[in-house]
Amino acid sequence: MSRFSGKVVLVTGGTSGIGRATAVAFAREGAKVVLSGRREKEGLAVAEAITTAGGSAHFVRADVANEADVKRLVDETVAKFGRLDVAFNNAGIEMVVPLTDATEADYRRVFDINVWGVVASMKHEIAAMLKTGGGAIVNTSSVVGHSGMANVALYSATKHAVEGLTKCAALEYAKQGVRVTAVAPAAIVTEMIDRFVGGEDTEPAKGLAAMHPVGRMGRAEEVAEAVLYLASENAKFTTGVSLPVDGGWLAQ
Repeated sequence: MSRFSGKVVLVTGGTSGIGRATAVAFAREGAKVVLSGRREKEGLAVAEAITTAGGSAHFVRADVANEADVKRLVDETVAKFGRLDVAFNNAGIEMVVPLTDATEADYRRVFDINVWGVVASMKHEIAAMLKTGGGAIVNTSSVVGHSGMANVALYSATKHAVEGLTKCAALEYAKQGVRVTAVAPAAIVTEMIDRFVGGEDTEPAKGLAAMHPVGRMGRAEEVAEAVLYLASENAKFTTGVSLPVDGGWLAQ
């Protein structure tokens, strides 16, 4: 039997990359998937691809930096499918800037999406889950939420915040049946990495791949499999942890 048959799953940042791959994977495992993002055309295309393949999906345009959007997203999920069992809080942006060049606008943009977006999402997701006996939340962190890296201080700080939010929420709601975990990817071949290094076949990309002990960057589908494990009953005794999906990056 599919691991998520009959479950309702919400994926933020589901229009591309890791979010898209994870939404597809959840649907393949039997979930009713609601995916969100700011790009309506791309989101509708992902939902259509899932339904064409025989799955169940619904797209809601939402910006996680706006709490009203988040509330509407969760409310629409429950209105359409009757409950919320799993949430993957994946929406986020990168920020590559030397610390001495960082502006207040840079700070507010990356923190509003990467940190407040997770706070607002968990706030409304947990409230919905508590009404039906609990659920599982997985947040997207990063290896730089466990360590540092030059020129990504603001981004790294947001992911350190996600790590703390994950642990605290897990402790607050453990006895009420809500598990909260995170995945911490290293470099994954997505549109974000393309913006960072200019494409998978460039010299900067090859250098980045070589920084991973396994000798390559990861694939979105590999992160998706980790998310599905953490959200599944196979991980029912697991909460408050962050799982690196990093090709050995943090072991160095």
